[in-house]
Amino acid sequence: MKKLNVYLDTSVINFLFAEDSPEKKKITEEFFDDYVAKGKFNAYISSVVIEEIERTKETEKRERLSNVILKYDLPVIGLTEEGVKLGQKYIKEKIIPEKKVDDARHLAIATINEIDVLVSWNYKHLANVNKEKQVIAVNIREGYNYPLRLTTPLEVMD
Repeated sequence: MKKLNVYLDTSVINFLFAEDSPEKKKITEEFFDDYVAKGKFNAYISSVVIEEIERTKETEKRERLSNVILKYDLPVIGLTEEGVKLGQKYIKEKIIPEKKVDDARHLAIATINEIDVLVSWNYKHLANVNKEKQVIAVNIREGYNYPLRLTTPLEVMD
């Protein structure tokens, strides 16, 4: 059976250090240690994740987040002009709010690169069944027919 291609948004990396959310932190640690590190699926991030991490104001936190990418040797997918345009479609269709451009770009990168699952702890804009339906509708209309799932780390474990 072919391995899943899984796109990790920035929230997943952030929750490795979420002391204020011990349950999600524990799940995220297990996700990285037992699934990402062991290659149970192909995990990817994007240049958008890198940009979000680079905008982290606290130096120590920014370094910890960057070190996760190095530790797990996460391949980085670049944002193309095609991705920018598709991201804008999600915003124009009001699937993603105007102020959440990075969320729209995560979706676009996953779509264009035929990723199986976008994994996020962002329930409002990404790990959400209603958003998934709306994104799929736009994707089909725009000629992207590869099925993209939007979910949390918990749902891709086992």
